Amino acid sequence: MSATLISLAAIFSQLSLLAFGGGNTILPEMQRQVVDIHHWMSAQDFSAMFALAQAAPGPNMMVVTLVGWHVAGWPGVLVTTLAKFGPSSILTAIVLHLWQRFKDKPWRGIVQAGLVPMTVGLVAASASLITEASAHTWGLAAIAGGCALITFRSKIHPLWVLAAGALLGLSGIGQY
Repeated sequence: MSATLISLAAIFSQLSLLAFGGGNTILPEMQRQVVDIHHWMSAQDFSAMFALAQAAPGPNMMVVTLVGWHVAGWPGVLVTTLAKFGPSSILTAIVLHLWQRFKDKPWRGIVQAGLVPMTVGLVAASASLITEASAHTWGLAAIAGGCALITFRSKIHPLWVLAAGALLGLSGIGQY
């Protein structure tokens, strides 16, 4: 097995175990690893893959599979996908069994309450990272901020907001 595949397995296995609150919480570290440390792609390529993965039907962590494809083709797809979803799935099954066993214990609520701000912070860091890699002009930053505000404040489906933001960007408004 190549050094690249071993690196992919190591990176995504670790990320798998760090994804508290959903896969998007590990995006900053994933981007740091594949862009800044290993230089497998640019920040713009990573951001584009993330956007594609979010727009496509299916699990929102398809970016993992896309990174694997970009870095090492089909072997990369297999390695990154298994490494990202295998360890966390096994750990989840074990913890869920223990979690149910201690369902009446008061410390369980304290642990849950403590995980909420950590998860919110990790998701906010992910959003900041993707915005920083994508918004190269004031216009793009305004489109990203407007889309975030609309999504946060309204009941409009995020895909409609994504489509509107894409159309605004394509129209040339974001170039300024």
